Amino acid sequence: MAVLGIPILEDLYPSTMDMWPLEAKEFNRNWTFYENLKAGRLTTTKCKSCGHVAYPPRVICPECYSEDLEYTDLPTKGKVIIFSEEVKGVPLGFDSPLIHAVIDLGVDPARRVLTRVINCPAGTLQRGDEVQLAVFPVPALPIDKGRQGTIMSERVFFAFEPVKK
Repeated sequence: MAVLGIPILEDLYPSTMDMWPLEAKEFNRNWTFYENLKAGRLTTTKCKSCGHVAYPPRVICPECYSEDLEYTDLPTKGKVIIFSEEVKGVPLGFDSPLIHAVIDLGVDPARRVLTRVINCPAGTLQRGDEVQLAVFPVPALPIDKGRQGTIMSERVFFAFEPVKK
């Protein structure tokens, strides 16, 4: 993720400008969530002790404080409940239009998810539209492995996109 055109940052990794999560096992206890995303699965955690399902995924159950959690699949399709669309003044690193929506996945307890909607031209998204999971690559993360050198950890993130009709 070298920043071209800014001489002081060329060939360097500007960590303060990285807006994506650290997904590597070395840095994140929720790394399984990102591995599942790479496989096209939207998942969250379920407590093996009390059965509570929490979204986003947790490392400790918010109900009973147990660390005995497992990953469970969530639906990859849903319907738009409400959304906002930014066309002007979109933050650095995002393309216009920047659309955020509350998606109804149709199942409890993680029925509603706040997420981005991508691959959707401005003004075309409507309430009730069906959307599906879209997993996309984000810039790789350099990890210093000491004597082994620096490796690049591939990363992905997710949004939803309109279902093709």
